[in-house]
Amino acid sequence: QVQLVESGGGLVKAGGSLRVTCSGSGRTFTFDTVGWFRQTPGKEREFVGFITGSGRKKYNSDSLKGRVIISRDNAKNTVFLEMYSLKPEDTAVYYCAANSQGVDGTSPTEYDYWGQGTQVTVSS
Repeated sequence: QVQLVESGGGLVKAGGSLRVTCSGSGRTFTFDTVGWFRQTPGKEREFVGFITGSGRKKYNSDSLKGRVIISRDNAKNTVFLEMYSLKPEDTAVYYCAANSQGVDGTSPTEYDYWGQGTQVTVSS
């Protein structure tokens, strides 16, 4: 199993940037696809993007619309979510998740392991 912990969330002003980190432990997740999702109260968890073990990426064309970059540092068992030009509507709990089957998952159901989430709040 892999344990995931997100960090780096917080309060940022509109127009600002933020980098959220997903750190894995328990085993290496170098070959896992790691996805990012976000969720606001009363809404379903929304796909933000993923990065595969080989570094291939896919982003939600609607969510964060080109204002996000996902990267990974396999040596540190870490995946990053960098967000730019943040807007108040980006306020959410952001989760990372790992998929060990190599599935290019855009649905939460395709991920086996989840972090606890980190709150990102964008003030206007």
